[in-house]
Amino acid sequence: MEFKSDIEIAQNTKMLPIAEIAKSIGIEQDDIELYGKYKAKIDSNLYEALKERPDGRLILVTAITPTPAGEGKTTTSVGLGDALHRLGKKVMIALREPSLGPVFGVKGGAAGGGYAQVVPMEDINLHFTGDFHAIGAANNLLAAMLDNHIYHGNALGIDTRKITWKRCMDMNDRQLRFVVDGLNGKANGVPREDGFDITVASEIMAILCLSRSLEDLKARIRRIIVGYTREDKPVTAGELKAEGAMTALLKDALKPNLVQTLEHTPAFIHGGPFANIAHGCNSVMATTTALKLADYLVTEAGFGADLGAEKFIDIKCRVAGIQPSAVVIVATVRALKMHGGMQKKDLQTEDLAALEKGLPNLLKHIENITVKFGLPAVVAINRFPTDTQAEMQLIESKCREFGANVAVSEVWAKGGEGGLELAREVVRLAETERGKFHLLYDANLPIKAKVETIVREVYGGDGVDFAPAAQKQMERLEELGFGNLPICMAKTQYSLTDDPLKLGRPEGFRVTVRNLKVSAGAGFIVALTGEIMTMPGLPKTPSAERIDVDASGRISGLF
Repeated sequence: MEFKSDIEIAQNTKMLPIAEIAKSIGIEQDDIELYGKYKAKIDSNLYEALKERPDGRLILVTAITPTPAGEGKTTTSVGLGDALHRLGKKVMIALREPSLGPVFGVKGGAAGGGYAQVVPMEDINLHFTGDFHAIGAANNLLAAMLDNHIYHGNALGIDTRKITWKRCMDMNDRQLRFVVDGLNGKANGVPREDGFDITVASEIMAILCLSRSLEDLKARIRRIIVGYTREDKPVTAGELKAEGAMTALLKDALKPNLVQTLEHTPAFIHGGPFANIAHGCNSVMATTTALKLADYLVTEAGFGADLGAEKFIDIKCRVAGIQPSAVVIVATVRALKMHGGMQKKDLQTEDLAALEKGLPNLLKHIENITVKFGLPAVVAINRFPTDTQAEMQLIESKCREFGANVAVSEVWAKGGEGGLELAREVVRLAETERGKFHLLYDANLPIKAKVETIVREVYGGDGVDFAPAAQKQMERLEELGFGNLPICMAKTQYSLTDDPLKLGRPEGFRVTVRNLKVSAGAGFIVALTGEIMTMPGLPKTPSAERIDVDASGRISGLF
């Protein structure tokens, strides 16, 4: 069998005109704005026209704690959607947009892989419909208006040492984490320490993904806190009179993007907050609209269930008033063996001892979904050719002890056909199992209690240590009336702890919160733990070195 790269498979696929894809799901021509032949934006008012329809069933795809061996969560999401389509279900997929940082960095794109992809994959992984550029422009407009206000007299009394709003760009660039700007004389601004976040870590990204309408978007932008006065009073974007212009920049970005899979299943790709920094889910507008259009909606949340799924439930479901009907937890034999201490170079060798040692990581994620959140779950084993029958049987027996069935997924190699076993189990769970869904915590609890609940219940830790700065910030945020907001944990994706080197299911650990900040527009408090960075850096050999384009404009090297 000839091996083809992801981009070669995508480029050799015949796509249907996007208007046909829209019609197949009941979206009329008047409700789409074409971006060429194969991409479209959906009218942001479509949800209002459909809101009296009953919701379809929401299927959340999450995963074990990620490893360099790979898990294939997006690929599984796409393949599951295609498999449900093959079963005759009216189905849609809703995913996040890829960030250019990982595309050119180490992780690569986020359009699926093999024969389970969304297309056109080059467009989706690069500029797409310009949403991220609009988000970056709105973010940086606010930064420019803030510094301009200070330059022209600072009527609001902003303390330049207490500015919290950063500029952003959608690229991994460690050089920009900490900068000093406004240098070289009075005409060039007021000198101060500054810095950049990656666009997917911007609060504007989170706001766009949690907004229900243009008015909601504008109201959230108005509440953004950009810094504090010398008397420690918060200063907002509304006080800078920035919300109108920022909303104008984001007007089109708020509209969900419609594309298709290789098998022509309709897919919304919209928004892209990172799950280790922000809340890691595609937009509420895309999800809620798709639930009105489809009988089944497959969506994913970033990284492992301790990050993406927890935030999907405790932030997105809380805000949007939605709940999953079933959850898919993606795992691989290879990744579980890495959690058991095996080196990446040895993963093709059968090692039941390493697998058994790594399995507690998967079992903890099953416990989180089924016990902590009360949802029915199935484990999808993304199968590799080197996986042995004994290894598969060990996973199945352990998972069944914890009340979760296992389905083999071969969607990378076979597309929707390779996901039929998984799709049938998802349908069974969604249509016959009745979980006792519940959020993890009451948002009205004190900030400390909410953070400790996440650490103890979801991560399995013994408790939380708040650095002196975080303790002070916590007290001030509660004084300012933000104590009733949900928590968005910023934590390494590579471990249940705040230490990326602790694999498997660690016990007896504590998590250190070094900083707390309010995202008043998004409506949550960010707790920064460990060494988490809001501006990543490129690896020694970035993916960008392998990407090229020929004389005809055909791109290669994307994956």
